[in-house]
Amino acid sequence: MAAHRFFAYLTLLALTSSVAFATDPTQLQDFCVTTNDPKNALFVNGLFCKNPMAVTAEDFFTNGLDKPGNTNNKLGSAVTPVAAAQLPGLNTLGISLAKLDFAPYGLVAPHTHPRATEVFTVMEGTIYVGFVTSNPADNSANKLFTKVLKKGDVFVFPQGLVHFQLNVGKTPAFGISALSSQNPGVVTVGNAVFGSEAPISVDVLSKAFQLDANVIKYIQSKF
Repeated sequence: MAAHRFFAYLTLLALTSSVAFATDPTQLQDFCVTTNDPKNALFVNGLFCKNPMAVTAEDFFTNGLDKPGNTNNKLGSAVTPVAAAQLPGLNTLGISLAKLDFAPYGLVAPHTHPRATEVFTVMEGTIYVGFVTSNPADNSANKLFTKVLKKGDVFVFPQGLVHFQLNVGKTPAFGISALSSQNPGVVTVGNAVFGSEAPISVDVLSKAFQLDANVIKYIQSKF
């Protein structure tokens, strides 16, 4: 009897394990609509692979991160990505990075990476960073985690959560972000909500933010 129970346990464990691991791979883009016509296929979930016999060392190399990014913009920041699109050898490896340059008091605006966790390292300067948790199950307030980072400090932003980086120093700053996807994606909150094409209805945004319609229109005009 004990042997039968042990065998039944092993069978159940095998079945549940197979179900647990029988999942689809994580998507590498927002969506991938199927087509039966290869001539009209523009992207796959990832990128097409080069013939291994044609691969060279140059496919695993890029340069230019020693050059400051152009921070001459409204936010005073520049993001230089190094993902599979810029470094072909990253394809299928599940990682990427980005260099973040900041003018004095420059900001990388609140945004999310839907497909990646980000590990941010300050290389120069003093940067105020933070992220906000997802909506709690009990409908309590979202929680904000912040920290002022100095040269050599490291901070992690969990996948999908809204986060930001602000240079609080009087001099330029920069940092390096490592991301857990070859195509982490970026959703900048302000741009997505107030600058989408086509625009989100003023009625929707007025009710969501509890603001007058004219205020919403003014904010939309800024994006």
